[in-house]
Amino acid sequence: MDINDPLTAGIGDLADIDEPDIPEQLPVMAVRDIVVFNYMIIPLFVGRTASVEAVQDALTKDKLLLLVTQKDSAIDEPAAEDVYRVGMVCMIMRTLKLPDGRLKVLVQAIQKAEIKQFTQTEPFFVADIDVIESPAEVILTVEVEALMRNVREQTEKILSLKGVMSSELLAILNGIEEPGRLADLVVSNLRLKTHESQAVLEIYDPVERLHKVLEFLNKELEVSTMQAKIQSEAKEEMGRSQREYYLREQIQAMRKELGEYDEKSQEIEELQARFKKERLPSIVRKEGEKQLKRLEMMHPDASEASTIRTYLDWLLDVPWRKSTRDLLDLKVAQQVLDEDHYGLEKVKERILEYLAVRKLNKSTKGPILCFVGPPGVGKTSLGKSIARAMGRKFTRFSLGGMRDEAEIRGHRRTYIGAMPGRIIQGLKTVGSNNPIFMLDEIDKVGADYRGDPSSALLEVLDPEQNFEFSDHYLNIPCDLSKVMFVTTANMTDTIPRPLLDRMEVITLSGYTHEEKLEIAKRYLVPRQIKENGIRANQITIDDETLMEIISHYTREAGLRNLEREIGKVCRKVARKVAEGGKGPYVISHRTLSKYLGPPKVVPEADKDNINLPGLATGLAWTEVGGEILYIEVSLLPGKGNLQLTGQLGDVMKESAQAALTVCRSMLKKLKFPEDYFDNKDIHLHVPAGAIPKDGPSAGITMAVALYSAMCGKKVPKDLAMTGEITLRGRVLPIGGLKEKALAALRANIKTVIIPDQNKMDLVEIPEVLRKQIDFMPVSNISQVFSKVFK
Repeated sequence: MDINDPLTAGIGDLADIDEPDIPEQLPVMAVRDIVVFNYMIIPLFVGRTASVEAVQDALTKDKLLLLVTQKDSAIDEPAAEDVYRVGMVCMIMRTLKLPDGRLKVLVQAIQKAEIKQFTQTEPFFVADIDVIESPAEVILTVEVEALMRNVREQTEKILSLKGVMSSELLAILNGIEEPGRLADLVVSNLRLKTHESQAVLEIYDPVERLHKVLEFLNKELEVSTMQAKIQSEAKEEMGRSQREYYLREQIQAMRKELGEYDEKSQEIEELQARFKKERLPSIVRKEGEKQLKRLEMMHPDASEASTIRTYLDWLLDVPWRKSTRDLLDLKVAQQVLDEDHYGLEKVKERILEYLAVRKLNKSTKGPILCFVGPPGVGKTSLGKSIARAMGRKFTRFSLGGMRDEAEIRGHRRTYIGAMPGRIIQGLKTVGSNNPIFMLDEIDKVGADYRGDPSSALLEVLDPEQNFEFSDHYLNIPCDLSKVMFVTTANMTDTIPRPLLDRMEVITLSGYTHEEKLEIAKRYLVPRQIKENGIRANQITIDDETLMEIISHYTREAGLRNLEREIGKVCRKVARKVAEGGKGPYVISHRTLSKYLGPPKVVPEADKDNINLPGLATGLAWTEVGGEILYIEVSLLPGKGNLQLTGQLGDVMKESAQAALTVCRSMLKKLKFPEDYFDNKDIHLHVPAGAIPKDGPSAGITMAVALYSAMCGKKVPKDLAMTGEITLRGRVLPIGGLKEKALAALRANIKTVIIPDQNKMDLVEIPEVLRKQIDFMPVSNISQVFSKVFK
């Protein structure tokens, strides 16, 4: 029986209606997981196209259709052989069209029928039917009366076992005097399998059908009796567990009177003492005391007891009101920052500004800084330096590859092994509510079915929201407004816009050769000497040698490879010392190759074949800094086709097309015949073909390379350019100018052509860089040609 709504499907059984004339041909609709019995009133959700059209066809006629049950409910588009032959003729009483296109239909079964043959299968079933007339009124013999009474009694027992028996239901059962109706009413509410219900439906004799229903009732009564027995035993087990709990409590009270050791009581007392000692917010204290009382009432071995103990430990370990005092002496902070990092004036200035504001306004909120730059420029080490300068504690974790939102917000306590998120864990680790909290690799956060960590970070990194940050495990607001968050990224393109909007972006572009030399002398060489176990008087590396390592053994925006090369030199010296050598060992540019091998980087601008017609030097920006980009163009006999090679992206392909169009439009001005390109094929190639390339700043370089190939003039090898071009020849501004300028300097390029609108960006470029490179602003392609081909 359906224990939630007994006899609901059969209530319509008692409502007699005037039976209409049933035609010999009706539309057929297949239903799943249900067998319809006589006089049932049921709602149906109709979604399949064939079913919807069958309903609509019935509505246009006499509102009658035949409902038959599918043999296999998993089939979405049943064929004629997939449905049973016996079903119910139903009248559509009401229809409602749902927003998703489905129909909600209320139907009442009025007569049993059998399909003789299908006359139509598309777009819906239509069949010839034989109406199965109900037999004449059954004579209520003593045997039939006894059978009906037995069915009623079994039904009442089942309903009583399930606790849903009522006087109304009893009146319905006793009010039915026809065996067939009683059988249909009861079987429609039994939890039978589809084929079992269909078997009952196909029994036409009412008394025989009632016998079959009684068999199912007896089986259901056995199952219901066993279910009630199991529930009774479970209640008895719960009562026994409660009695055991009270007995254990009495035993503990006796042990306490005898002065015996009670581990649980001692643990409770320790927790109570900690709650009294700690300075906790009122909401935390209230929740802790509530959970502590629950723990007192539990048996120590209960599974939930360990969960509550762990939760209480976290409440007590989180530094709700523990702060470190900021060092607000700006001169000392400036000295600390200068000791740890060379250059980076913009970052240092921002930190000193925050300290100045903090000194004047104690309640100011912590800034959200985002250091963006290539690998190895010192983004992570800057966080440690800031913490030392401010006298705060430092903690960090990496967001790279993180895909689970629970890593930020924590898991709910209902899960096994639940823990707070990494934010709360970090605060607990440092024991302070105002540390420098570094979130590394914020541009590499992922997302999957477990949630989106970047969405959770929106609350963490918003000063207007993070004073009430909610961790799923603690479920108590935590104030993060005193925390100074510092994030790092290699690029901003992959950071979601709402998240990027919450952060103050500070760009670390990279270092010039002179800056690398100073950093190597001050930090890298002393650190590698110490890490490799040698003394400073056992090795000597002069400035010329360090510059040789920088220019011929590394090419990077940062310092990691430089430190590796210096470490390699120190290790070789350490081996000599370990073998008995006394030193000192002088590393000069003449002996450097003995330690590091031949130079790894030969500046492209120094190669002999660089100065050829059709070759131009461009500048590109990547997430690891600026790079030199060479554009090669060859003109061959042909039909004016343009061939592009070198794994170019869509943007660069469009730039090449634009460059060709500009050169075509200037043929007359450049004194070339109008049909110059008609009998020439153009091959444009960007070397390093295995590396994908794309970006919007190679337009003028491609135009210059094409013009160089056309006129046979060479582009100066110490000249590079960057800028996008329009079809009208205008030069558009670009980004990453400082990174590109550093790349030009590394390649010994002395002149760089830039868009005129980028002149304002020159103030961001260090003065030492502006002195070594001549920046030439241009606004159109004619100016580019005039400056390149003087």
